[in-house]
Amino acid sequence: MRLRDKVVIVTGSTTGIGEAIARLCVSHGAKVLVTGRDAERGRAVVDSLGGEAALHVDNIADVDAGPRIVAAALKAFGQIDGLVNNAAWVVRSDLESTTPELFDKVMATNVRGPLLLIKAAFPYLRETSGSILNIGSFNAYCGENNLLAYSMSKGALMTMSRNLADAFSRTGVRVNHFNVGWVLTPNEYHYKLADGMPANWPEQVAPISAPSGRLMQPEEIAQAAIYWISDESRPITGSVVDLEQYPALGRNPSKSLFE
Repeated sequence: MRLRDKVVIVTGSTTGIGEAIARLCVSHGAKVLVTGRDAERGRAVVDSLGGEAALHVDNIADVDAGPRIVAAALKAFGQIDGLVNNAAWVVRSDLESTTPELFDKVMATNVRGPLLLIKAAFPYLRETSGSILNIGSFNAYCGENNLLAYSMSKGALMTMSRNLADAFSRTGVRVNHFNVGWVLTPNEYHYKLADGMPANWPEQVAPISAPSGRLMQPEEIAQAAIYWISDESRPITGSVVDLEQYPALGRNPSKSLFE
C-alpha cells in the first residue's frame, strides 16, 4: 500500500493513462479525485472504485477550473497529497493549419490549465509535502510534422515542471515530469483510425517505433507514476523521465530495422 491515506487528484482520468493511474493509486491505498469532461465515463470509473474515489466534471482549459477541482478534492477527502496533471488535448496541426484559435486552445488546455491547477493546489500540497507529476510527451523534443501546436505545448509543460521544481525545492513540494512515448490508449486508437490507418493498425507498428514488438499500455505508465507520486521517490524533484522504447537523444537505430 504505497499510497496509504494519501489523496491524489488525477486530471483526464476518465480514460486512458489517467484512468490507469487513478485505478492503480486506489489499489495502493489512495483516495482519488477523478476528473474529466465526460460525466458518463467518469461515473463508470468512480463507481468501479467504490468509496475510494470521487468525480469532478470540468474542463481544465477554463481559467476557473483549478480552484473548482481543488475545492472538490477538499470537500470529498479533506486534503491533497498528490496531483497528476494528465489531461491534454491531442490535436493534429501543422504550420498551415495552426490558427490563432487552435493554438490558444492547445496552450490553455495543455499548459495554462496545469499551471493554474498547481497554483490552486499548492497551499494544500505544502501542508502535506505533496508530489506533483506532470504527464508530458516525447513530442516535447521535436514532435511529428502534424503535431506542431501539441508538441510546442508539451515543450512548455516540460519547462514549467523544471522551473517549478527549482522554485519549490525548499518547500517540501516536489515536481517531476514524464515524457511519454507511444501508448495504445482508446483515444490513440481512434486518432489513428481518423488518420486513415486500418482497424488492425496496432498489429502493424514498425519495429522502428516499437522495438519490443508492441506499443506500451496505459497500465505500464501507471506503474511508473506510483513511484513518483509516493514518498519512495523523496527527495527527488525536477526529474524529466522519458518513458519510451528507445532513447530520444542520440538515437541511431540499426539499419536492419528499415529492411
